[in-house]
Formats: sequence, C-alpha cells, structure tokens
Amino acid sequence: MLSQLERALGEHPDVWWNPPRRELIAEAIRRREAIVAESGALATWTPPHSTGRRPGDTYIVDRPEVHEHIDWDSPYCNPMSPDAFEGILDDALRAFPRKRRLYLVERALGADPRYALRVRVLTDRALHALFVDNLFRPLPPGPSELGAEPFDLIVLPHDRLDPGRYEGVLRPDPETGRPSGIVVAMDFSRRLGVVVGSAYMGSVKKLMFTVMNYLLPGVGVLPLHCAANAGEEGDVALFLGLSGTGKTSLSTDPARFLIGDDEHGWSEAGIFNLEGGCYAKLIDLSPEKEPGIWWAVMHRAPPLEHGAIIENAMVYPDGTLDLSDRRLTENSRASYPLRFLPRVIPEARGGHPTAIFFLTADAYGVLPPIARLDPAGAMFWFLMGYTSKLAGTETGVVTPVATFSRFFGEPFMPRRPGVYAGMLGEALRARGARVYLVNTGWIGGSYGVGRRIDISLTRRMVATAISGKLEAVEYREDPIFKLWVPIACPGVPGEVLDPARAWRDARAYRRRAEELAAAFREHFERAFADAGIPPEVAARCPGR
Repeated sequence: MLSQLERALGEHPDVWWNPPRRELIAEAIRRREAIVAESGALATWTPPHSTGRRPGDTYIVDRPEVHEHIDWDSPYCNPMSPDAFEGILDDALRAFPRKRRLYLVERALGADPRYALRVRVLTDRALHALFVDNLFRPLPPGPSELGAEPFDLIVLPHDRLDPGRYEGVLRPDPETGRPSGIVVAMDFSRRLGVVVGSAYMGSVKKLMFTVMNYLLPGVGVLPLHCAANAGEEGDVALFLGLSGTGKTSLSTDPARFLIGDDEHGWSEAGIFNLEGGCYAKLIDLSPEKEPGIWWAVMHRAPPLEHGAIIENAMVYPDGTLDLSDRRLTENSRASYPLRFLPRVIPEARGGHPTAIFFLTADAYGVLPPIARLDPAGAMFWFLMGYTSKLAGTETGVVTPVATFSRFFGEPFMPRRPGVYAGMLGEALRARGARVYLVNTGWIGGSYGVGRRIDISLTRRMVATAISGKLEAVEYREDPIFKLWVPIACPGVPGEVLDPARAWRDARAYRRRAEELAAAFREHFERAFADAGIPPEVAARCPGR
C-alpha cells in the first residue's frame, strides 16, 4: 500500500512538496480556509462535530506484532482490523484525484535527534499543512533509534467515509444510528495513519503523539504528557496533566525558559520536547494572567510573517476577538511555533527534572491547591490521573465530569499501564525529584457554586515549590485524601490553601470530599485490584 501512496502522489498533477511557510499562509487566505485577524494571525472555524477530539472514532490497527503490547482494556484503545484499515486507506487514496491541490509536509517529532521520528503529512488543506509546520519540528540530522522510515499521515479533514461501507466497523453515530464516517486511525506496524472527517487540528497532533508514546518505550525513553521549563540555573520542572488543567499556562512562565508545553520524552540524558510548537487553549486568555501565550497569538505582524492559527474563537468582522465568548465552544485553541514565545530554550532539551507537578482541575472543589507527595503517593496519583474532564476538550462534553486518566494522559498512552508506571518509578528512584499535586480547579464549592482558583495564585505556589522554599514550611495531613498540605505559602491566603475553610457549609464540604474519596476507592479497586500494586502505594488511596 505504501507503493500505492507513492503512485497516487506521482499521478496527481498538483502536489506541493514542503511549500515554504509564507506560501502556506498565502494559500490558506486565498482559498478562504481562514481569515486574517486583527493581529495578523489566521482565524478559522470547524464544523460543530469537530470542535474537540473524538475518542470513539479513534482506532489502533490490531496486528499480531503489536497486539500483546496494547492495553485493549482501555476505553481509548479501539481495535481495528487490518482489512478495515486497508479499506479506509484505499478510500482516502481514491479521494486524491478529486482534490485540486495536495500539500505534503515533511517534519519530525523529537528534539533529541537520537529519538526523532520522521513524519510525512499529506493533506488537501493548506491550513492543516501550516498547523503541522507550527507544531512539528524540522527534520533532524543523523540516525535515530526509531529508524529512518517515516510515519505517513493522510489528513482529509472535510471528507466523510461512506457509512454504507463501514457498518459494524466504525462506531454508529448517536444521532443517525449509522457509522459516523469519521475516523482517526493509526497502524503502528506499517507507520501509517489516516484522519478523515475530523477538522479539529488537535486530531493530527494527538494521533502522532499516540504513535510516539507507543514507540519511545521500545527504545528506553519514558514519554510523558507534560509541559517542561527550566530556570536560569538549568533546573527543570515538569507539569503533567490533561487538557485544560494548566500545563501550557503554568509552564509558560515569564521567569523561566520553556522547553515545551505538552509532550516530552525522559531519557537517560534528560528531558526533550517532542514538538516544535504549542496548541494552547484560548478561553478567557488575558495578557495579565498569561502574557507569553497572549504575545504569541496577539502580537501584531503582517499575515505572511505571523502564521499563528486561531481555531474556533469568536472573531468579529473587524478582526477583533472575544476570547470570553463560549457560544462556539469552550475549546477554542491557538497553534504557534515555540519561537513565538519570549523565553524558550531553542534546543528544546534539558537535564533531569528537580520538581514534578501533577495537575488536576478538581470540579468537586475539595482538593487543596498544592500538596506534597512522597514516592508512594506520587506513584498512586500517577496511576489514578484524577481530574475533571473540562468542557470542550472532547466533542459532547459541555460541563466538567470527574474522570480518572492514568498517567494524566490515558487517551494517548496505548501500551499496558505497567510499562509507563514502571519506567516512571525507575526514573524517580534513579534521579530523585520533588513531586507535588497541584489543583487548578475550584475552591469554595463545587463547579457551578465555587470559583476557579486564580492562576496567579497557582503560579506563586508553583514558584515557591520550584525554589525549594516550600520544603521548609509546616505541613498538615489531609485525613480524607492522605495528602500533606502546606499551612502557609508566601502571597497565598490561608483559606485558599485549606479548601474546607473556603466553603461556607463545612458539612457540605465533608459530604463532597467523601463522595470524591469513594470515587477514588471504586476506581482503584476496579482498575488496579489485580494489578499487583505495591501495598504502600495502595495505602495512599482515599476512602480505603
């Protein structure tokens, strides 16, 4: 089938191979795939079904050589037969002659050349080709442990598969009862991927990072769904968390240098970014709270020199934006190259981390904003990956829902859980790092009653923890969640550090806290009862 792809490209009369960035921007404007916003950035909108990821339409090809390595018990690892994938690939190739122009962009993932994956993305949309240029990295020099063969990805975001051909293969659309005609599929063995019908640009990003999260453990590298930055002295901090928990915002710190905002590898040499850009949430973005992201998107430049892509935000006819407007989606996004940020490490690499933050957005409003974790506690929270699934990050999610996503990235971690957990445990034992739980969610009440923790306060707590000063303060034990919570932190009110004090009704707080603790216990016993979890780790489970 690879030869068929090459033949299809050779037969098409108009394929742009690695077009310059300025030409992709000009094409996107000329073809009306986007409009020019006030800053010079491009603004675009996707169909309603494409404002977030579509986990139910994401598939992994089940072949004998990968079968035993994939966690098929995960709700995010949907198997697809090789024959079904061949049919979808064939349909995608058959669509090529109908396309007036195709764009092929060759890039890579992995800032450390020793672990870089070459990627070829073929699409009929100039804007998606520009997105790849924003997010992925230039081709690296030298050999890679992942081999020289590229991963080929076909992206047809506004096409649909024929539902009649895929009865019993693709999931039925809840509204029609027939296959959705949308697919995000990857074949690890053949290094092939297909996106059809999902115009959400995050589908391209997350497919490729799922591929990396499968490949990297095979060469001894731990992939982490995290952001990373470094201080003046080179001290590295990691921020693990799902979309909407603050990875991008907290790692884009004006006092530190950004390594990357979403996906990294941890090798024997240290941390390296997998990507070359950022894909930031825009809802309620402000220059006061997130100056780096604001500058990357909103700095004024001629359109051909800008190239940031604003996705699904409210844009008025004069090009101005209202980033607090939620009528289109909660999940408005912007993609831009790392170089657009004011303080970045150009090599996108760093040493071993000295501080690690597990981020959660607790919609119950009962977790402390920061707590210290010992090694057993760190392993427990890494396994559980608790957060509240925030509105907009997946299609159909309109209010926060409590969820457990192991490793703070289960949708993108296809291998069996013992692989990632074991590798993190080994890294912590070998390198040592202070680990903290940070709640960026609600205080003073649950979602709808309480308020979101001010990110400026979270920044102060994180900065204090990175400096090591939080180790010198007194701590109290949270008896429900078995956490050690600082009694004081410079510049942070005491009622913020103690969530119980922020609630007007102490009994209501207790009820909600015990409700969440019970959810922890139920999930832990269901997911890990027979997983051989060490007793000292299991003992950290609330409600047990």
